[in-house]
Amino acid sequence: MANIFIKGVTLDGSVTNIKIAGNRFTEIGRDITASSEDVVIDGADKAIVPPFYNAHTHAAMTLLRGYADDMPLFPWLNDYIWPFEAKMTEEDIYIGSRLALLEMIKSGTLFFNDMYWDTHETWRATEEIGLRGCMGMTFTDNLGEKQIEKNFELLKEYKDKSSRIQMAIAPHAVYTVSEKLWIRCAEVAKSEGVLLHFHLSETEKEVNDCIEQYGMTPVRWLDKLGILGDNCIAAHVVHVDQEEMQILKDRGVAIAHNPVSNMKLSSGYFKSKQMDMNGNKVLIGTDGCSSNNNLDMLEETKFAAMIAKCNYGPEVLPVQTLLQWSQTNGPKIFGIDAGEIKVGKLADALLVDLNNERMVPCYNFTSNWIYATGTEAIDTVICDGRILMQNRKVESEEEIISRAKSCCRKWM
Repeated sequence: MANIFIKGVTLDGSVTNIKIAGNRFTEIGRDITASSEDVVIDGADKAIVPPFYNAHTHAAMTLLRGYADDMPLFPWLNDYIWPFEAKMTEEDIYIGSRLALLEMIKSGTLFFNDMYWDTHETWRATEEIGLRGCMGMTFTDNLGEKQIEKNFELLKEYKDKSSRIQMAIAPHAVYTVSEKLWIRCAEVAKSEGVLLHFHLSETEKEVNDCIEQYGMTPVRWLDKLGILGDNCIAAHVVHVDQEEMQILKDRGVAIAHNPVSNMKLSSGYFKSKQMDMNGNKVLIGTDGCSSNNNLDMLEETKFAAMIAKCNYGPEVLPVQTLLQWSQTNGPKIFGIDAGEIKVGKLADALLVDLNNERMVPCYNFTSNWIYATGTEAIDTVICDGRILMQNRKVESEEEIISRAKSCCRKWM
C-alpha cells in the first residue's frame, strides 16, 4: 500500500498538508513535505472531511430499485419484495452489493450496517472493493431450522476474516422472529461478541400486532425478554413513547433513523427532538434502495434535518448534531478508530470540491456541506489508506454497472 501525501488541503478552515502511511493519518501540518515514494494528491480548493456511516441498509436491494413503489410497508413486503427476493441467487446478491458499494463510494459512505440474505456474498463484494461494513446475518423463523443453523455457522466462519468487516446477528423484526429465536440470537450475539441489528417499532401495525399477540409494545416485549443491550442497533424506532425512549437509552441501544424510507412508506415521524433531548444514541441510515430509493447519506442527513424542523421548529437538529448522527456516532458505536481527520486515526476521508457551484459562497462550510451541496462535490474518497475514487472516477465502475444491468434484464 503506497503512502499518500495530500498537499494544501483545507481542514477545519485552515490550509494544511496531510500524510497517510499504511492505513492511518501519520502527519498533519503546513510544514510537512512529501517523500519520493508518496502518491501526491493536490488538495488545493478542496476540504477534507470524515465520511458517512450508513447505520441501516440492505445493500443488495439496489437490484430492486424502483421495482415496487407507492404502497404501505406490509403489502410492499408481502406482495412484492419477498416474492422478488425468493428469485434472487447468491450471484445476484453479489452483483447487487457491488452496485451498492459503488453508489456508496460515489456518495461518500465508507461504512454500512447491512441486513440481508446470503450475507457472505455482500461480505465478498465489500472485501474486494475496499469499504468497511457490518454484515448482518438475517434470521426469520420461516428460514427453517437447516438454514438458521447454517447462518449461525457462517457467522462464526466470517466474523474474524477481515480487518474492515464485522459480522452481526440480525433478527429481522418482532413479526418475523419468535421468542425462542430472539433469545437464541441474543445469546449467540453475546457469546460471539457481535452486534444485534433489527427493525423495531417501524409502523403502527407492527406495534398494534405486537400488543395483540404479546400484550405489550415491541420495545417492552424485547426488554422483557432481556434482548435489549448496548450491543443492539435498532432501525426505525418511529412509534415509541417517552418511557420506551428511556428504556432504549438505559439499555444503551443505538437507534438508526431512516427519514426517507419512513416518509416514502408513510411509516410515521421519528421523534428526533425528543430523542436528542433525552440523550438517546442516534445514527442515520438510508434503508434499502427499494424503499428510499438511493444510498445517498448526504441527502439522508439533510432530510433528517428538514423533517425535524418541519415538525418541531427551525432550531431543532443544528448541523453539528446532524454531523454527530451521520459521521461521528457511527465509529464510536461500531468500534472503528476513525471519524476524525487526526494523527493516529484510520485514514478514512472525503475530499470535497470547494469550487463546486453549491459551495459558493462559503460563509459556513458545514452548512453548505449538509444543506446546499450534493454528492457531485465529492472529488476523492480514501478508505483504510487506499484511494477508492479520484476525480469522481471509481475503478471498474463501468463493469459494475454493466453487470447489474445485465442481471436485472431477467426480471424485466
